[in-house]
Amino acid sequence: MGDGACRCLNTHHDDRKALPVTTPPRHRLCGSDLDVFPLALGTNTFGWTADEPTSFAILDAYAAAGGNFLDTADSYSVWVPGNQGGESETIIGRWMRSRANRDDMVIATKVSQHPEYLGLAPTTIRAAIEASFERLGVDVIDLYYAHFDDPGTPLEETVRTLSELVDEGKVRYLGVSNYSAERLEEWARITEAGGFHRPIALQQMYSLVERGVEQTTLPIAQSEGWAFLPYYALALGFLTGKYSSGDRIDSPRAESASAYLTGKGRRIIATMEEVADAHRVSPASVALAWVAARPGVGVSLAGARNPEQLEPLIESTRLVLTEDQMAALDEVSG
Repeated sequence: MGDGACRCLNTHHDDRKALPVTTPPRHRLCGSDLDVFPLALGTNTFGWTADEPTSFAILDAYAAAGGNFLDTADSYSVWVPGNQGGESETIIGRWMRSRANRDDMVIATKVSQHPEYLGLAPTTIRAAIEASFERLGVDVIDLYYAHFDDPGTPLEETVRTLSELVDEGKVRYLGVSNYSAERLEEWARITEAGGFHRPIALQQMYSLVERGVEQTTLPIAQSEGWAFLPYYALALGFLTGKYSSGDRIDSPRAESASAYLTGKGRRIIATMEEVADAHRVSPASVALAWVAARPGVGVSLAGARNPEQLEPLIESTRLVLTEDQMAALDEVSG
């Protein structure tokens, strides 16, 4: 999809020829006026594997490359011993204040998983967004996701409350994440029947090794006109190629990523490496370029633990795969 269209690692250095440094065009997310960089920066590493100075360096490098789309959640990174949740939002807020660039950024955050604001009951959502405002240092959130389904709350109450936040000017646009196909269809019916604000985005796991959404939720996003934003597009780092040797990798995600090291996983990596060599880029760039080019995908999404890991992610936004390369990747991963 071209300029202005509606868009519904191993980072070792070698002697590969560098790509020319250009800023790729931004994409308009369907159903919105949000013009975003073709790579959303996932920030669940902030306050976890990236401390605040490192997070600032990642954000600076992303912004310098033209990036403007930050993806976080109120629960990031509560799983780290000693953390309370909200660390990622807090770091982003401090960075935006120090750089005076809030108006340049598109901020996406999520609700339902913070330990003090679990679920999607109306009072919970309203308390959670005020806490996110304070951490981020903002008075409006550009894209606000229901992070995970809350079966204990009637869906209409959740949809109504989120729609009210748009009416009140606290949220510009709504998104949904990690919902089943059946619940997404129910969300769409409730929205239509109640005249509520529609979501513009659906965020789900999608990569060369996780393609199940092609049969479930991706078609719903396409039919509803929602931009599909894949997370874990690098499959917890597996698609950077660094696990293919079988050597032990020092990463908190190593055990989960290594689960993909099957015969099929090795064939996918081998094909990716062939494509990467043809373009003189990294395998991570190929993995992100593939998912970004899939029908219905708005922009890809990935995070980094340091500025060096960010380089191939940015590189992916300038990479255009040929039809034959897309077909080869489709076949080996299908």
